[in-house]
Amino acid sequence: MNKHNNEAGRTTILDHMHLKCKCHGLSGSCEVKTCWWAQPDFRAIGDFLKDKYDSASEMVVEKHRESRGWVETLRAKYALFKPPTERDLVYYENSPNFCEPNPETGSFGTRDRTCNVTSHGIDGCDLLCCGRGHNTRTEKRKEKCHCIFHWCCYVSCQECIRIYDVHTCK
Repeated sequence: MNKHNNEAGRTTILDHMHLKCKCHGLSGSCEVKTCWWAQPDFRAIGDFLKDKYDSASEMVVEKHRESRGWVETLRAKYALFKPPTERDLVYYENSPNFCEPNPETGSFGTRDRTCNVTSHGIDGCDLLCCGRGHNTRTEKRKEKCHCIFHWCCYVSCQECIRIYDVHTCK
C-alpha cells in the first residue's frame, strides 16, 4: 500500500511539472532564453493529494502462494466500484478516530479545542467538534492599537481592550 501511494504521489508531481523560462539580454530583451522544468506549488500538490485522499479506494489484503512463497497483494474491497489506477490512493485500514483521546495514536481528541464558528473547513466547529457542539465564552484582551511611527525612529501605541467571542468544542 505504501509503495503504491508513494508512487501515486511521485506521479502526481511529475504530472504537474511545468516549464519555467527566463529571458536574458539588455533591458529584458530575450536574446537568450533559459527554460527548465519546475516543480508545482507545494500548496497545489497538497490540495490535489487531499482530494485523492478523500476519494481513496478501500482495499483488502489477499495472501496466496507462489513459487517464491506466500505473497500479499491488494484487491479492491468492493468489486462494484471502479478499481483504483496507479494515480489513485488506496488504504486497507480505516483512519483512527481523532475526535476522542487515544494514547495509542497520541491523539488528545478535540474536546476544549478552539474552533472557528464561521468556517466550513477543518477548523470549523461543525467538523472539528465531531458533532458534539461547542461552547462560547467572551474574552477581553489587551492589544496595542492606534500605533504611530515617529521620525526617527520609534513607534508609539495606545493600549486598547478588545472583546472576542471564543468558541471551544464540547
